[in-house]
Amino acid sequence: MSIRRLPAELINRIAAGEVVERPASALKELVENSLDASAKQVSVRLQAGGLELNEVADDGSGMDPDEMRLALERHATSKLPGDAIDRVTSFGFRGEALPSIASVSRLTLESRVRGADGWRIEIDHGEKAGEGPAALPPGTRIQVAGLFDKVPARRKFLRSPRSEYAACLDAVKRLAMARSDVGFTLDHDGRRILSLQPTDAPGRVAELLSHELDRHGIGIDCTRDGLRLTGVISLPTFNRGAADHQYLFVNSRPVKDRLLVGALRAAYRDLIARDRHPIAALFVDVPLEEVDVNVHPAKTEVRFRDPAAVRGLIVGGLRHALDEESQRSAAREQAAAPVMWTNSESYAPRHDLELGFARVREQQQAFEPMSFVPAARAEPAVEPVPSYPLGVARGQVGATYIVAEAEDGLVIVDQHAAHERLVLERMRAAREGGAVARQALLIPEVVELDEPDCDRLEGSAGELDGMGLEIERFGPTTMLVRAVPAALGQTDAAGLLADLASEIADLGGPMSLRDKLDHVAATIACHGSVRAGRILSVAEMNALLREMEVTPRSGQCNHGRPTWVKLGHGEIEKLFGRK
Repeated sequence: MSIRRLPAELINRIAAGEVVERPASALKELVENSLDASAKQVSVRLQAGGLELNEVADDGSGMDPDEMRLALERHATSKLPGDAIDRVTSFGFRGEALPSIASVSRLTLESRVRGADGWRIEIDHGEKAGEGPAALPPGTRIQVAGLFDKVPARRKFLRSPRSEYAACLDAVKRLAMARSDVGFTLDHDGRRILSLQPTDAPGRVAELLSHELDRHGIGIDCTRDGLRLTGVISLPTFNRGAADHQYLFVNSRPVKDRLLVGALRAAYRDLIARDRHPIAALFVDVPLEEVDVNVHPAKTEVRFRDPAAVRGLIVGGLRHALDEESQRSAAREQAAAPVMWTNSESYAPRHDLELGFARVREQQQAFEPMSFVPAARAEPAVEPVPSYPLGVARGQVGATYIVAEAEDGLVIVDQHAAHERLVLERMRAAREGGAVARQALLIPEVVELDEPDCDRLEGSAGELDGMGLEIERFGPTTMLVRAVPAALGQTDAAGLLADLASEIADLGGPMSLRDKLDHVAATIACHGSVRAGRILSVAEMNALLREMEVTPRSGQCNHGRPTWVKLGHGEIEKLFGRK
């Protein structure tokens, strides 16, 4: 096959494939153009998640008709200072966005310079469809309609309007965080979703992320070798089941960079479970000559001249901040706070476990106050030891581990990991039998979540109902919880729904329905389990051991960690040099 020059139409569509993957990609480019035009107010209007209409209007500097025509040509830009591509401070600079979008949609560009009349240019999938005067305030308004209508091979890969809307909302949030000095509004299908006034960076982050970050967040501000890191991160105990609330910026440019993500994860190493993720909004400021922003068509990745220095700044700065706040814990402020310490007057065993626990209250001996009182109890050893595989409970250490005596050694059980597995297996058995017991709430609990999270939960309401969790949509960002699985007892409904929404988002890939239900059931089971820090009576501990002995897969929790370990008599004797 001989070499040939590609036609302009095909060149534009290839460029569109690199820059415009979905409505959110087009929206990101349009909003960035508005910000680069010194806009102080940006208004976004979407229909059907951006599939039918994607409109961005701003009060920026505007363009005259000649500049508008030039802006629709490939590689024409006003954002590159001379030829110094390494000195770019604007969001865009390639000059590909508008012509690429216009080649795969019906694009209407309207603009007006202050003191002049407005003008309009229409492009239909790369072909000029007309132009003329336009009435609009100073600034620019761009409408993108029918994205990929004439490119069915691309159109069929787009997702549902809800999914595309969630991606558009995320794109606007990232840019709104990057430019907190600019006001933003977002309307979707005629409904106002965001209305943000200019503010400082911490205020904008608090508006767009969890409102609880003011109580469970840690402010970051550190410098090292000319680099600066600012932002906010969550306490390790205030986390999510997915990494969808992590926003990273380099010189105010939103990025999804593996180096930064890895550094964030490294900072939380040993502080957070592997399947949990912190909430974070981090802003890295580096000298322009130390970063290359021209390594990705969509400008979502960057390359640092000294990546080790940047990683060290993030890991060191975050770790220092986390260490300084190590005494704070979001878990202790929640309704289901773990009981870490107790005395003889306040001790009471948990009564809502559906394991047939006897209602036993142990009489504890009061001791003189000590500088350090271990959270541990024991019962007198009784001979002979009953012949149970996991033995009989002798006590509890740290309100977390059950210590049992078996005929052939010592058994230590992680009470939360063990009960988590038991609850999951009970839910599986009940689901397969078609009779999951549920507990109706006298007063439905109202839970506030992000709109995309509510959409995911609403779409899975049928499957959740089959597991005993009855929920109902109660507004754009509100869910009602009417009933919970009886196995859960009292639970944190808000935390449960937030984790379920994250789990459902992660399960969007090609998995069987059974596998997805198992994943969701595991999340529910985790919330209904005996927590580490919960003091149990001896009768409750023994009931837990007996159920473990007859439950399949009880040797590991839902995350693959062991639920119990055993030290044989011979191993114990070796520890003390007897053998």
